Amino acid sequence: MAKADRQLVEERDISLRKDIDAVACVPGASPMARGACPSLSAPMMTGDGLLVRLRPTKPGLTIGQFRTLAQAAERHGNGLMEITARGNLQLRGMTTESMSGLAADIERADIVPETGVTIEIPPFSGLDPLEIADARELASRLRQQIGALDPKPILAPKLAIIIDAGGRLSLDTITADIRLKAARTANGSTAWVLAIGGTAKTAKVLASLSTEQSISAVIKLLKTLVFLGPRARGRDLDVNSLRIEYQSPAASVLGTADPHVSPIGIHSLGGDRLALGLRPSFGQIHARDILRFLAIAEAAGASEIRTAPEHAMVVLGLGLEAAKAVQSAAADCGFRTRADDPSNHLEVCAGAGACASAFYATKSAAADLLDLAPELLDGSLSVHLSGCRKGCAHPGNSAVTIVGAPMGYGVVVNGSASSEPVAYIGKEELKSALAEMNRLVRNNKVAGESAEECLTRLGTDAIVTALRQG
Repeated sequence: MAKADRQLVEERDISLRKDIDAVACVPGASPMARGACPSLSAPMMTGDGLLVRLRPTKPGLTIGQFRTLAQAAERHGNGLMEITARGNLQLRGMTTESMSGLAADIERADIVPETGVTIEIPPFSGLDPLEIADARELASRLRQQIGALDPKPILAPKLAIIIDAGGRLSLDTITADIRLKAARTANGSTAWVLAIGGTAKTAKVLASLSTEQSISAVIKLLKTLVFLGPRARGRDLDVNSLRIEYQSPAASVLGTADPHVSPIGIHSLGGDRLALGLRPSFGQIHARDILRFLAIAEAAGASEIRTAPEHAMVVLGLGLEAAKAVQSAAADCGFRTRADDPSNHLEVCAGAGACASAFYATKSAAADLLDLAPELLDGSLSVHLSGCRKGCAHPGNSAVTIVGAPMGYGVVVNGSASSEPVAYIGKEELKSALAEMNRLVRNNKVAGESAEECLTRLGTDAIVTALRQG
């Protein structure tokens, strides 16, 4: 690159950096403050109306309940439904006037949204013979204990507790403020490993406890967080002091993450019990497509639907042949049905037109990426397309994140949407930049090397050079 051209690129980078910092991701309308969670009682204003996020208190919904929810989404909103990275349901496009009708329909369907502190359990809880313990029972008892606290604890809106009893679909890759993971002790009994902050690999271990001790310990941690303030998270707790209190070994991480299993596909739950995992394309689907799918699934014998991490849902009650038939039909209803589908490795937010904070059409960019970057999307890494720096579709780190800005895009390597970009590209340069990254992997990958390994070996400087050439 010529010196004059390099100077122009650097000047543009500085300009785009100022744009991103200045707007703070809040163009136009005034969405809910960053860090808050949209709910039935406090919906969030977005580009296509009000957004509601809900997590039912029961692990799953009947086919009838899910049908009612889809009908309500179409009747009171724009019909768009989403499953988030953590497995929450989202309904879009409501108005102030339509919210009361939505709430009434949800109540009539006997769908009770979880309120208060978020407690997450694996989607196969109570069904998977590989589970070590019953996460549902511990979660229920903990909710009761938290509900009985007086005064009610004021905690960070996005604070999350994970209770993971193991099994096929664990929550190891999901971040949590407080994590309880079941483990077998030397004498064959069950213990709960208590850890704070991060994923199963990065969370800081505090102790190995019995069920009763676990409940008491979590309540005590929540009270400590209340004392620290309404924005305090698990990462703000004093790990060393807590380890001394629990007389825990000086282990720094949990380090017991199970091998990742995609929720997409047909899963055996022992005997003739199966679960069919599906993912709406880019995590979003219209109610009319859901209703069409539900009719097919119900006719085949499906009885229950549970949402799952990675923008997925699992259908229960099907036999093997029925599951295969429903899986085939789901592809025509807007679902991704294969665990090896390259789109499963794209984290895509609603994007411009659906969200007031987004600066570009993320789903259009995702379609371009699928066409332009087959070598990059080999399944070894994730690419996050975020309309702004909030990173709603994927709060954690990704190998590559494309962040929207008024004049173009920021590119983050091995970070989150809120991380500092390593390079900036203009509005008209995204396709060429994506193609150049794919070419970088194709031309430099050695035999047996994945895209992630290739990019890691080449380093950030090589990626930045490729982006600027594009």
